Formats: sequence, structure tokens, C-alpha cells
Amino acid sequence: MSYPPGILARGPWPLDRVSSRWSGTTYEPSPENAAAADGVIAALRDRGSPAHDGVAGRLMGFAVEDGELRLELEEMRWALRLIGDGAGALSVLCIVRDHEGRWLAGRRAAWVASWAGVWALGAGGAVDAGEDAALALGRELQEEWGVVPERIQVEALLATPGDMAFLVGQAWLAPGAEVTRDHEHDAHAWWPSDPTDWPEDAHPQLQRMATLLVSDERS
Repeated sequence: MSYPPGILARGPWPLDRVSSRWSGTTYEPSPENAAAADGVIAALRDRGSPAHDGVAGRLMGFAVEDGELRLELEEMRWALRLIGDGAGALSVLCIVRDHEGRWLAGRRAAWVASWAGVWALGAGGAVDAGEDAALALGRELQEEWGVVPERIQVEALLATPGDMAFLVGQAWLAPGAEVTRDHEHDAHAWWPSDPTDWPEDAHPQLQRMATLLVSDERS
């Protein structure tokens, strides 16, 4: 199912108020899209980037009922998200704040499959087959930055112009917590708590998202 770009559902929700139900079915792409995905994976191998492919999740539907966000998911080939038609592929984005309100930003290494060489917020990635999407937020944070947050919550479900979906969470670190970046990042920084003070190369889309979260905190 395709959704118009924008916010599909707005929280916040505690992790235990977000559930994932897997349909047991697998998304079948067109032969043309399957071939395009094969080509993308081959190109990644040619430039020395890991190209494990694999199985991830796509958003089939959702509902907000009784203060809960309920996700309906289906398995799909991971590489399909790289061909410009996301087919509803679901990813998570875990935005990370320290106790002073600063934002953790990491520059993606040049060899990675997506956002290569671009500064991104926090941690993110695909929802693995059979995985609880809300718990994937903490998993990605642990894998990419080697840290366990003091608290974490789900902020929103978004749809992008490229027919992908994102489950956005926000995590707060305890005072004194230290992050250790993984090999997919070649630099990191703590950006100021006010998004208007961010570096000039900060992506406008990230600034808009952060501004929205800050506005909610002040309301």
C-alpha cells in the first residue's frame, strides 16, 4: 500500500504501546524491479561496499487505537529500497539526544549503500524480517553507537516521497554516557540543542524534523 508523503501517525508512544504483526506473506516485485535490485547489489560489490541483501520489512498498514500504534508488516527483499521505488519498505530512525539536549550526528562513510558521505541523525536501518519495529530502534542504536539509552519513545510514523516508511524514535542518554561509532560512520559530532544553530551542511529535512520535535517539547 502506498501512502502520500508526510506524517502518517503522531505520538509519542512508549515502546510497549507500539506493536508489529507480520502477515506471513512476502512481497513480490515486478521482474523489472527485481532485475534493477540485482544491478544495484552488483554495483555495490564493484565499489567494495558490503552487499549482503537479505530480507526486511515493508509497511502494509497501520492503525492508531486506544493509545497504541499497530503496524501490519510483510517481508520483502532488502535491496528493493535502493532502486528508487521503496515499495513501502519500513526503516527505523532513532534520533539521539544527550542530557543537555544536543543531537548526535554521524557522517556516513563513503562506501555505504545509502546517504554515503552525508551527515545523518542518530541511528537507522531496516526492520529485519520478523522483528518488532519499535525494538529495532534500540537495536540500531546499540549496533551503530554502542550505547544503551536512559529512555526511548516512538515519535511518529512517516511516509517519504520515495514510497518508503520510517518509524521515528527519540532516545535520551544519561549524563556521562559515551558513544562509540561503528565502521559505517567516519566522523560524528554533537549538534547544538537549537536546530537553527546547526552547521550549514546539515540536511534541511533533518532540521525540519528536529524543529518539530523541539516545538512539541515546548508546547
